[in-house]
Amino acid sequence: MKTYSVKAKDIQKKWLVVDASGQTLGRLASKIAHVLKGKHKPTFVPNQDCGDHVVVINASGIKMTGNKAAQKFYYRHSNYIGGIKAVSAEELLEKHPERVLEHAVKGMLPGSKLGRQMFKNLRIYASSEHPHAAQKPEPFPDGFTLGKGQ
Repeated sequence: MKTYSVKAKDIQKKWLVVDASGQTLGRLASKIAHVLKGKHKPTFVPNQDCGDHVVVINASGIKMTGNKAAQKFYYRHSNYIGGIKAVSAEELLEKHPERVLEHAVKGMLPGSKLGRQMFKNLRIYASSEHPHAAQKPEPFPDGFTLGKGQ
């Protein structure tokens, strides 16, 4: 008996749509990263992009537990001396709510070429409208769990 190896032409990608309103940031991000990697499929291989496309709507309705909205900061640097900039999660949720979820999901994907390719399969929109109706996205399963007992 030989080991079956999945080829790129055999991979079938589906389009899934997720409503993020009222969901917790970290829990939602881990489920999305799980689907982007393709770990929910029986044909998962770690060296290929076999995950599905994910469309997230209502990103402005994401919530954070505790005082994270006020205490969590996102940093960036201009590469000049003293050029560090900090934005609180509260401010970022008001101005660009999709960036908060992008940052969380990107941190859960591999930091390689493959991870960057997987990240391109994610589309996030602050409102409930998206331009991907032609792809006929299916709703994200409600009872989606990451593994045994979760």
